[in-house]
Amino acid sequence: MKGRESGMPDVWYWETFYNPNCILERLGCEGDIGDVAEYGCGYGTFTLPTAQRIRGKVFAFDVEDEMLQRTNQKAAELGVSNIVTSRRDLIEDGCGLASGSLGYVQLFNLLHVEEPVRILEDAFRALRPGGLAGIIHWRSDVPTPRGPSPDIRPTLAQCRHWAELAGLEFVREESLCCCSWHWGLVMRKPTI
Repeated sequence: MKGRESGMPDVWYWETFYNPNCILERLGCEGDIGDVAEYGCGYGTFTLPTAQRIRGKVFAFDVEDEMLQRTNQKAAELGVSNIVTSRRDLIEDGCGLASGSLGYVQLFNLLHVEEPVRILEDAFRALRPGGLAGIIHWRSDVPTPRGPSPDIRPTLAQCRHWAELAGLEFVREESLCCCSWHWGLVMRKPTI
């Protein structure tokens, strides 16, 4: 099931909103972090830079076949081979990866869906102890060119609360100065 207000604009417009490498660096997604799951890969805006920054695999999930095809096409064009795409309804079925198998989960512009805690609980399950969850979303304190309606747009505080309900612990907030329409949050699965 596609999340509410999850439509995508044209790819050329969408990609003007982000500096993926800066965001990934600020949220600690690089190097030997292990395997990464991207919940809702969209056009692959973050998938490809992630795959180029880490030594593990990137499991890219989306509910739309078109998004997965675009991501696979970009990966082939760039010769990137550590991406595994899969069509999944993350709200209903979760990511399907083994419990404790991931070092990082990306939850980017996603937690305005109807059941955000359910998605965060799945991320918690899939993360290994000490694994990180990076969260970004559209700011609600400034006008933005896109994003869900203000009445369903979550704040950083709401997302932190939901993540804590799912069992994750707070690491830090990120202002994302390289992406002025978004805020960032890093959460971690406790080690004990």
